[in-house]
Amino acid sequence: MNRRVLEILIALTAVLSAGARADVEADVVHLQSRWAEVNYQLEGKTQVSAFEQLVADADSAVDAAPESAALLIWSGIIKSTYAGAKGGLGALSVAKEARADFEAAMKIDADALEGSAYTSLGILMHSVPGWPVGFGSDKEARKLLLTGVEKNPEGIDNNYFYAAFLLDEKEYDEAEEHFLRAQAAPARPGREIADKGRQEEIREALASLHAKR
Repeated sequence: MNRRVLEILIALTAVLSAGARADVEADVVHLQSRWAEVNYQLEGKTQVSAFEQLVADADSAVDAAPESAALLIWSGIIKSTYAGAKGGLGALSVAKEARADFEAAMKIDADALEGSAYTSLGILMHSVPGWPVGFGSDKEARKLLLTGVEKNPEGIDNNYFYAAFLLDEKEYDEAEEHFLRAQAAPARPGREIADKGRQEEIREALASLHAKR
């Protein structure tokens, strides 16, 4: 092959790859921003309908970039939150789709989004019923949630969800430690709505914890 032609092909490949990465990053920003709006600013049927549209958006983004662990993680987060808002037996099938997204993301890049797949799958397994109805397992949930904290020791979500699990398990001292870690987590640029909502959840959880003692 002519060297000049090869150089042009290499340059074109680089441009296309950069464009693909930019598209993925834009999709991630859209999904996480819209998730925060729907999760924290909407309620009732309006919230459920908005989640349904967001699930479709996430599926489209993953179809366009199936090797993106970040998109798979956000698809799983959206579906697991939607399952919680939807409720009922129909929610279990959505939760199974979320689990599949998290597991696929782990196979691609276990460290993507600072271990968010572990945390998200962990709290999902803690939330759904166990066998024979569902796939929930507190034993597996603990392992996953702890791994998520190990991968991002100061993260707000990693610590919050592990603390929430510990609170349910009545392990109050350790739960308080991780709630306080979450509360002290640095602000995330571009994630103001999510941070505000999570901090409110942390305050409510700490109040509940102190009332139980």
